[in-house]
Amino acid sequence: MAVQETRSDEELLAATGLEPEGFGVFLPGGIEGRAWIAVFGSTAPRGAPACWGACVPASEARHWAFAKPRLRLSRCQDREGRRSRSAPRFEGVSMADELRGLKVAVLATDGVEQVELEQPREAVQSAGAQTDLLSIQDGEIQAMNNDLEPADTFPVDRRVADASADEYDALLLPGGTCNPDRLRLDDDAVRFVRDFVTSGKPVAAICHGPWSLVEANVVRGRRITSFPSVHTDLRNAGAEVVDEEVVIDDNIITSRNPDDLPAFCDAIVHELAAVRTS
Repeated sequence: MAVQETRSDEELLAATGLEPEGFGVFLPGGIEGRAWIAVFGSTAPRGAPACWGACVPASEARHWAFAKPRLRLSRCQDREGRRSRSAPRFEGVSMADELRGLKVAVLATDGVEQVELEQPREAVQSAGAQTDLLSIQDGEIQAMNNDLEPADTFPVDRRVADASADEYDALLLPGGTCNPDRLRLDDDAVRFVRDFVTSGKPVAAICHGPWSLVEANVVRGRRITSFPSVHTDLRNAGAEVVDEEVVIDDNIITSRNPDDLPAFCDAIVHELAAVRTS
């Protein structure tokens, strides 16, 4: 069932049979200047305003608008936080094409944290960018949930050894403890990261992702944030480490953990849009 912008909040709410706090569809404005935020698949993005969907201030809606390219309602929670029955799926909400014509590389390998791969990639795709998943091997990579639980596998578009920073407009470096630990042992991956940073194009790294920046020796004098266990390595490499949800230092964008994904995705789209218009 496609969402039509002319449908009222009351009609959408009636279709779900849930309380307002228990469902979400992205509708800028909404009731009293608030916006419904969709839930995706069988689990909600970590850091979502109310776990399985929420009504949030319209000023915050843009973070979640770029989190997934196709908004849909799956399972929800009622006011007490219980899982409800499956609700109807609403699709067809269009996204802006701020990044149309841009090409973004996502560099990852086995052990990547799934949500940190999916949400930033889908944020830029939703805004019109094309993406390639690069890795140190052909085939597929195994993503993880919380570093411990195997999640989905993702097909690799290209080996990083065959790619050049000149072919892309931005680089995304998701985390997951084992993912950057493997990448920093690969000379081609390290070269690719170094070339990207020195080119001046946007490079976005989240959680353990900045480990690749450390290995590429590109953080000296830079203001960086990351997962706490990476702080010492960053300081030893000459970075100024701060504890903020998203930090932009020239062309490097960093965030601490999956809870920061809304701000991280928003910053990526904003910085890439600036590149497109410059």
